[in-house]
Amino acid sequence: MLRLVVMGVSGCGKTTLGEALAERLGADFVDADDLHPPANRAKMARGEALTDADRAPWLDRVAAVLRDRAPVVVACSALRRAYRDRLREAGGVRFLHLAAPKEAIAARMAARRGHFMPASLLDSQYETLEPPGPDEALTLDARLPPEALLAEALARL
Repeated sequence: MLRLVVMGVSGCGKTTLGEALAERLGADFVDADDLHPPANRAKMARGEALTDADRAPWLDRVAAVLRDRAPVVVACSALRRAYRDRLREAGGVRFLHLAAPKEAIAARMAARRGHFMPASLLDSQYETLEPPGPDEALTLDARLPPEALLAEALARL
């Protein structure tokens, strides 16, 4: 069963690629942002970074989706190895990491409207990020246009 996590910092294109992959692969799509408890969303909206303790119940929800809804593609930051290890407990989870320089993502976030995650938290996202190695995830260039990113993801999967 397909259990795929499209991961990376906020603004890297996880949702765009995840939705396209789910459609192409005949899987459900879940945006892990929708699984955050209201307190987490409010904290981020205030410009406060989440702690590991804040993320723990959220990661449990994401892991449950991966375990129970396969085939599924989940857009989830999964910034630390420990978070990815928690998600792997669902069994058979694969990761696609969307990576780009902070400046490129900052420009995207500045143009984005209506998202609860303010651009002011981007620094904390990069500080938290433990980039996965090739043994852990396929890494793709998030600066590619969506169609090219989808084609590369499908070819590499």
